Amino acid sequence: MTAIASAVLMAELDDAMNDRSPARRVEILRQVTNLFLADVDRLNPVQIEVFDDVLVRLIERSEARTLAQLSANLSGLTLAPRDAVRKLAFHEDASVAAPVLRRSDGLSDEDLVEVANTGGQEHLLAISGRDTLSESLSDVLVVRGDSVVRGTLAQNSGARFSEAAYESLVRDAERDDGLTEKLGRRQDIPIRLLEELVAKASARARARILQSASPDVLEIIKAAVAKGAERAATLQPKPVDYTESLRTVIELNRKGKLNDQSVNRFAVQGEYPSVVAALALLTTVPVEAIESLIRNPQLDGLMVACKAARLNWSTAAMIIHNRPGCVSASKPQVERAREMFETLVLSTAQRTVRIWSEEKSGREKRLVG
Repeated sequence: MTAIASAVLMAELDDAMNDRSPARRVEILRQVTNLFLADVDRLNPVQIEVFDDVLVRLIERSEARTLAQLSANLSGLTLAPRDAVRKLAFHEDASVAAPVLRRSDGLSDEDLVEVANTGGQEHLLAISGRDTLSESLSDVLVVRGDSVVRGTLAQNSGARFSEAAYESLVRDAERDDGLTEKLGRRQDIPIRLLEELVAKASARARARILQSASPDVLEIIKAAVAKGAERAATLQPKPVDYTESLRTVIELNRKGKLNDQSVNRFAVQGEYPSVVAALALLTTVPVEAIESLIRNPQLDGLMVACKAARLNWSTAAMIIHNRPGCVSASKPQVERAREMFETLVLSTAQRTVRIWSEEKSGREKRLVG
């Protein structure tokens, strides 16, 4: 378009803003966009800023369907108008936000982290498909993302993960063969976590990892398989006698001293038979059930028991961090556990543990019968 035409177009903008006809606003947005796209390579920073201001004003008055097309048009531009792109990226409709979230270079890492912290799963999925992702951004996506987002991240070779994020993904992979295979193909996964991943993988997932592994990684994987098989054959968990611990916590309970302070102290001092006995008594759940929750790498069940026992988060966190014979929980895991603990309703937690107790009692009766 000529300079005269563009001047006329800008002069019409204010009238268009107040026009009640959506069709006219759509047409103005289309013309401004086309004008910008046609001249973008010849525009100086000041001119781009003018277009930016105009587009932001039009975005605020346009429908999602129109904005989705604008987002697609601007997403691949190196010199995209920053504020307009940012406005689109933060749009609540994922069809509008996704194109720029997935491709635009006009978004800073801080912008993307902010969207990742507040957006829905479709927003997170779009970000997880970007060509490159920093550790800080990937950490947020791992914590907030669902299984689809995490799977997309795991197969994105341009994503960089902190060790804590990798630990979280490896734990998630225990119940997800697809995620196991994607992580097993990554070149940057820490060796110890690759060994843990392979050792715990299903036979099918392990075979697929071996099939696609590069020669230098193949020997590491084979060694991990052998090590895991050796551990499984030789390590037998020693049964724990809870008689004395139960006697201790029953006496504390009789004196009214079985509380957060005493359970916290048991955890800090590594007296885990007493921790198990205390949780069992406070929740009326068998010690065997509590023992399995303590050892489970997934923390949901343990958080239900801690809430049902009326413990506070400080004590629950101490129990998590000092579990004997367990790999340390990652920061994202602990954050998810805290979120669950703090949002869990006491009555719901207590009802859940009653169901556990009734199910165990029913199984025992059936065995006796």
